Amino acid sequence: MAKLYFRYSAMNAGKSTALIQVAHNYEENDRQVVLFTAAIDDRFGSGLITSRIGPQREARTFDSVLDFYAEIAMMSAISCVLIDEAQFLTPDQVRQLHRAAHLLDIPVICYGIRSDFAGEPFPGSAYLLTLADSLEELKNICSCGRKATMNPRFDARGERIRSGAQVAIEGVVEYRPMCARCFYGGLSR
Repeated sequence: MAKLYFRYSAMNAGKSTALIQVAHNYEENDRQVVLFTAAIDDRFGSGLITSRIGPQREARTFDSVLDFYAEIAMMSAISCVLIDEAQFLTPDQVRQLHRAAHLLDIPVICYGIRSDFAGEPFPGSAYLLTLADSLEELKNICSCGRKATMNPRFDARGERIRSGAQVAIEGVVEYRPMCARCFYGGLSR
């Protein structure tokens, strides 16, 4: 029986690398996979899943209007659906993916972060945490050595940004993995 999986972490924990590895493993066994990434995230180019350590794969893009269930139902011989930047899914899309896993019997593995730079949940991640049949945390560490769970935003000068739009991909911003102690303690590095 197929499941909906959510594999989450703070920034820079290797989510995209893990997704690319899973795709490779399926393909090594002559299985067809379909990869999706958020259209809004074009840091490395549109329709590309890119790991910070180098590996890259082409992917279909999704926006807030894509009906995943209808899209997946039209495909044939798919062994797995892999989704990067899953925090950008809408609640309806998470339900569509959950439905596809169970009614079409195709595993769906989503990779993303749980919360934004201010510690607020992304709607897609909140629904994945609710509906996913399997949850797995990928670990990363803060600069202090503790487990990172937060994703604060910094400007080009290295100053922490504490307000603004939930999503900021364009421009000169950086996200750093941080533990809750440093996040709330006001440490900026």
